[in-house]
Amino acid sequence: MAVNETTKPVPAKKSFFESFTEDYWAVSIAGVIILTMLALTLWVPGFSLSLPSYKWETGSDLVNKVLAGKNILLILQTGVISLVLSGIAISLSGGSIKKYLKGFSLIYVLAVAALIVAGNKVISYYGFEYVIFALILGLLIGNLTTVPAWLKEAARSEFFIKTGLVIYGTSILFTDIVKAGLPGLLQSVLVVSVVWFIALWISRKLKVDDEFGVILASAVAICGVSAAIVASGAIKGDKKKLSYVTTLVLLVAVPMMIIQPWLSKLLNLSEVVGGAWLGGTLDTTASVSAAAQQVGEKAVKAGVIVKFSQNVLIGIAAFFIALWWTYRKGASAEGAEKPGLGVVWERFPKFVLGFVAASLLFSFQIPAELSGRVTPVFAGLRTVWFALAFVAIGLEARFADLVKTDGGRPAVAFVSAQLFNIIWTLLWAYLLFGGVLFEVPDIK
Repeated sequence: MAVNETTKPVPAKKSFFESFTEDYWAVSIAGVIILTMLALTLWVPGFSLSLPSYKWETGSDLVNKVLAGKNILLILQTGVISLVLSGIAISLSGGSIKKYLKGFSLIYVLAVAALIVAGNKVISYYGFEYVIFALILGLLIGNLTTVPAWLKEAARSEFFIKTGLVIYGTSILFTDIVKAGLPGLLQSVLVVSVVWFIALWISRKLKVDDEFGVILASAVAICGVSAAIVASGAIKGDKKKLSYVTTLVLLVAVPMMIIQPWLSKLLNLSEVVGGAWLGGTLDTTASVSAAAQQVGEKAVKAGVIVKFSQNVLIGIAAFFIALWWTYRKGASAEGAEKPGLGVVWERFPKFVLGFVAASLLFSFQIPAELSGRVTPVFAGLRTVWFALAFVAIGLEARFADLVKTDGGRPAVAFVSAQLFNIIWTLLWAYLLFGGVLFEVPDIK
């Protein structure tokens, strides 16, 4: 007796480029930017890439400098380059280039607006960075309107920030660990490892699931949004949870930038100790610099060195998070037998390899003279990608979710973990940089 079998549709075979993950595209685009800039600087006599300026003090500065025809042209030029590079990736990956073009244009305009607002001397002095304004603009649109499909197509926060992070690797030098010396290295390890596990423990006590907890713990312990994205990639986390955590990071950072410098003076901390404290708790180099300026010049240098030495741990943290998650959670999900290193590799966020490669290249291969010529350009370009990312994060996040998601417990866990981070880092900054366990580092 014949049996009629239902023919299962054969899934369409993906093209070579459609099989590329977001991580591979981020590394590819950043790699093209880095290698092209190095090649042009080396081989084209007198080559210099001009980037737009966003710094202004008075209304006339705004009109005559930032909004001048030449600067507007540079802004458009930077936007077109970013659009072309990212658009190629979106198109070859099977996305709608028509929707992406329209959505990217609006996101770029919002990103530029955030950069212009943050470029004001007074706003910059008080440490309010472009990331705050980019997030706010995105949040306003995302929470007060219905985000159209064409804008959602371009709101690719992870893609943008991963690309920016690979470029950021050019400024994260392993030699900075040497500058911080043993105190800086010890503080980084003690802060990252202990705070990470305490944050995860707090999350579990509040009945926050481990996926949320790992992303949250990484954001608090290592370096905010960047670490959250690395951790989310390592465990293949829910993008909504990632968006939730990144929004929290930026909202909590604002009061920290104001209160911590004030506390540093109230507690009569030395500039070096104050800087080390800020460098170990605030999430970006720019926010560390802005907050530390309120403490003193040595605080700025100490804070930046500690922040850089902590950022170097991103790659190491990514590997161990992927390893821990695979062997802790993978075994129960995939069977009794422990999964192998192949699964760890599959989970490992590949863009981190681009970040590490860029860091190694500029730490040990690129001459200081050449690095000095191209690093400011890379800093400007990565800022563009980060600004795009934070607008997109705002578009994806909703204020109501901060309270509604799991009854607001992840937000409580984050704030609690951050309070522990602040106290724990202060203790070790004092012991390691205050002349208690070691001589005070000679930071001039």
